Amino acid sequence: MNFALILFALVVITGIAWVSDKALFLPRRRTAAAAAVAEFNRQQERIGERFADENGDSTRARLRDNQLRQPWWLEYTAGFFPVILLVFVLRSFVVEPFKIPSGSMIPTLLVGDFILVNKFDYGIRSPISDQKLFGGGSPKRGDVVVFRYPEDESVDYIKRVIGVPGDVVVYKDKHLTINGVDVPETPLPDFLDEDRMGYAKQYEETIDGRKNAILNIPSQPPFVVGVHDFPHKENCSYDSAGVTCKVPPGNYFMMGDNRDNSEDSRYWGFVPDKNLVGRAFFIWMNFSDLKRIGGFH
Repeated sequence: MNFALILFALVVITGIAWVSDKALFLPRRRTAAAAAVAEFNRQQERIGERFADENGDSTRARLRDNQLRQPWWLEYTAGFFPVILLVFVLRSFVVEPFKIPSGSMIPTLLVGDFILVNKFDYGIRSPISDQKLFGGGSPKRGDVVVFRYPEDESVDYIKRVIGVPGDVVVYKDKHLTINGVDVPETPLPDFLDEDRMGYAKQYEETIDGRKNAILNIPSQPPFVVGVHDFPHKENCSYDSAGVTCKVPPGNYFMMGDNRDNSEDSRYWGFVPDKNLVGRAFFIWMNFSDLKRIGGFH
């Protein structure tokens, strides 16, 4: 089941308990507490000053606290409502944590990076239906975006936006062109991929003035093998050198920075706007390498 739906259900259940407690159960407990203190005061008056409880104030406080204490079932429902509500609001509308599970975004993001995703840059969306409610802009070329995989929306993917609606994206012979303009590449030192135990060619790519590192492996062929059937597939053409796609309205073309080890829009097509989760912007933890903590491009 969708975690957002589970969290929403917990908000509803604990919220009902919280409102019921404030409106019904708490007034009853206050009435009972007042009655218990009043009864204690009457007993004190009956037995007289000589035999009165010397710790009367503490006894009254104890009686009051005993009556005001929530029963266990309210402690574990109404008592958790503010915390669950805060988590729900933050996760749904502000920021959400994710863990990088694969190497498709190396060298920008490594396996084991814990990242934060901005949930409001692309508009406030319903946490249940994912429909855009209001506000926000659109993804820009070069953004690193988390989205729901079009072929299985229960799975989250992370890739870089390469093409926005209307763009013509060409990736042939391992070189990127957008709307007929070559994307500049500057060679960087070779990158050691410790998972593969091999080196890859590394370049600094500049998309719309924004720089990021990419990898490719010269020994791997440039053509795309195993293309899926996907909506708007007619917008793409494939040959032995690679792929050309025109991005349809309301969709985005995504690629991983680890170009020869990323299954992305070249294989399974475009990402609809409704599948966007948010823009990834910060590594908040990597237990294997604390130096990874910080922002990225």
